[in-house]
Amino acid sequence: MPILAAYAVPHPPLIIPGVGRGEERCISATISSYEEVARRIAAHAPDTIIVSSPHAPAYRDAFALVDGDRLRGDMKRFRDREDALDCAVDVEFCAAAEARARAAGIPLMRRAWRGEPMDHAAFVPLYFVNQAYADYRLVEVGLSGLPARDHFELGKALAGTADALGRRVVFIASGDWSHKLKEDGPYGFVPEGPELDRQLCAAFRSNDLDALFNLDGRIVRRAAECGLRSFQIMAGALDGLRHTGELLSYEGPFGVGYGVAAFEVE
Repeated sequence: MPILAAYAVPHPPLIIPGVGRGEERCISATISSYEEVARRIAAHAPDTIIVSSPHAPAYRDAFALVDGDRLRGDMKRFRDREDALDCAVDVEFCAAAEARARAAGIPLMRRAWRGEPMDHAAFVPLYFVNQAYADYRLVEVGLSGLPARDHFELGKALAGTADALGRRVVFIASGDWSHKLKEDGPYGFVPEGPELDRQLCAAFRSNDLDALFNLDGRIVRRAAECGLRSFQIMAGALDGLRHTGELLSYEGPFGVGYGVAAFEVE
């Protein structure tokens, strides 16, 4: 059972106290859920954590896979000069995943990473994970402009790599939901914003990951989400595995939807 669990999480920079400077208290439900996710990951004690990120290097026709033996990141661009992460990369896993994906016709490439540092969509979940558990190696993958089915197949290839290597793996799908929830939010309001988030809540609450591939394209585009393709990779990683599904929390006080969901493999 190499895939132990998967978690869908948001990545608001202000959830890091050094960035939020007290404002993070407005998303206390998300913080509590993140702490629960970190506790669960520590209990699983994975060898490897895979993070799919909307803010990793992204291409129209390919997926970027972290290259190098370490991935470092900080929150200086958000005026936090204290917090930083330095994670060991699971180099063997990355090489095997690249080869497996290529054999399946999935354009997953380490050279596409181009030496980029850890982005904030990976930093935020790993910030919480590292408070509870740090004995893991990291794999980060970006999204692409390819169809939903390719994202699903990438998830399957990553799970197949974990199985072939005998790695105990936890998958973290980083992604915010609609950015169009409030008139006074940074991106404004459209009715499709809360509608998309309602549908995502229903899908995660009912453990129906197939619903991620049946959403109305117009609603998705108008809602201005950034997490759907990340969640579709996660769905591929869980394909064929019996798992529970639980929506731990959802809130959007700043006009962007922050949902946390947990999928535990039985």
